[in-house]
Amino acid sequence: MMKQKVWLFGICAVLLLAGIVGSILVLRRPDTGMVEIVQDGEVLYRLDLAAEEDRILEVEYEGRINRIEIRDHQIHVLEADCPDQVCVDMGWLDSAAPIVCLPNHLVIQFTEGSDSLDAVAG
Repeated sequence: MMKQKVWLFGICAVLLLAGIVGSILVLRRPDTGMVEIVQDGEVLYRLDLAAEEDRILEVEYEGRINRIEIRDHQIHVLEADCPDQVCVDMGWLDSAAPIVCLPNHLVIQFTEGSDSLDAVAG
């Protein structure tokens, strides 16, 4: 009976450790500094954050504006004309999880790519 408890504890510990390691690997910041700003599936900007100067981009959707700030080679939504402000509250893009503004159909995400384009205007 005691041997079964030890085995059960060992299996639970291994599963917990595997879950923690897996989460870290999935959510860590990608090695690439390439970011895409996408609206309704269309890439509006493809940016190399390592090469970007500090600036603010404005993206419009049905009369509403998202102000996206690039500062110190990082990116976040500074202001948004949307009711929930979730995209603003998400802070700086720092993991594989994207910044999303559902009301304005906007996604900011790291991407794979070696394009030498500074920006792709849509």
